[in-house]
Amino acid sequence: MTDARDADAHGRADTPSDVRVAVVVLNYRTPALTVDCARSVLAEIDPRQDRIVLVDNASGDGSADKIRAGLAGVGGDVLRVVESGVNGGFAAGNNVGIASVGARAYLLLNSDTWLRQGALERLWQVLASDARIGLVTPRLEWPDGQPQISCFRFHTPVSELIAGAATGPVRALLDRWDVPLPVQDGPSEPDWSSFAAVLIRGEVIRTVGLLDSAFFMYFEDVDYCRRARRAGWRIRNEPSARVVHLRGGSSPVKALSAARKRRPRYYYASRALYYRRAFGGLGPLAANLLWTAGRSLAWLRETLTGKPSHTVERELLDNWRG
Repeated sequence: MTDARDADAHGRADTPSDVRVAVVVLNYRTPALTVDCARSVLAEIDPRQDRIVLVDNASGDGSADKIRAGLAGVGGDVLRVVESGVNGGFAAGNNVGIASVGARAYLLLNSDTWLRQGALERLWQVLASDARIGLVTPRLEWPDGQPQISCFRFHTPVSELIAGAATGPVRALLDRWDVPLPVQDGPSEPDWSSFAAVLIRGEVIRTVGLLDSAFFMYFEDVDYCRRARRAGWRIRNEPSARVVHLRGGSSPVKALSAARKRRPRYYYASRALYYRRAFGGLGPLAANLLWTAGRSLAWLRETLTGKPSHTVERELLDNWRG
């Protein structure tokens, strides 16, 4: 296992023609998960043409040393640990890993994932089968094999009305704007798919650019897929490639949402940024007005039926503060 404490100092040791797939795993205070993820990747890569980059996103808890210790004696030159100087968030951390190695494709993985047998090879086969496909995502699933929803329509102000209302009649009436898509057994081409695991063609990064580091965490995957689609690239979900996702293991937001606790400020900042990028200066205003309208409907229903609120703490205020 090689080591790079400063990605910029190392530069690109490999060129795109040398490396088929560079697997980038982002760690922030989850060293045990990162080691498990890396071991699953080592079992699936072709060491003659693939590489693994483990990026510690300035965890400040000794994560990088724990990762090195957990992977001591394995990987050789195929695997390297890169320490980011600052924690710039999900997009920035992945960009550090991407910038450290040239490759024909990049497999971005959350630290709370591990590859099922054949997943990487299947993703590569799909990408190689059609030069118009720019991104391929796998089926995400729980350890017991139950699938997770990981394919979506783009967020729009109308979808905020659905989210704010959280009522069956509103969702049915506006179904074609609802963000989550049902799990599919066969290949599909969603508007966007979760970046918990995604294979991105190197040419997409060279033409569309890196992930937007203005997004600290959340909505960077939606934004990137929108940019890629606008540039003419297709996005494919391939459920025959399967990746276990310990959902929420690398971020507190899903657990907080499930418990109806207040989400971190960066979630709402990313949401507002997405709506500005996608719909212009009035995008956040439109999204917030429609979410608030939907929430008013939900409040009326809750008042009449006694049902508990579906929103998280201070969501109305935080949406508008952005």
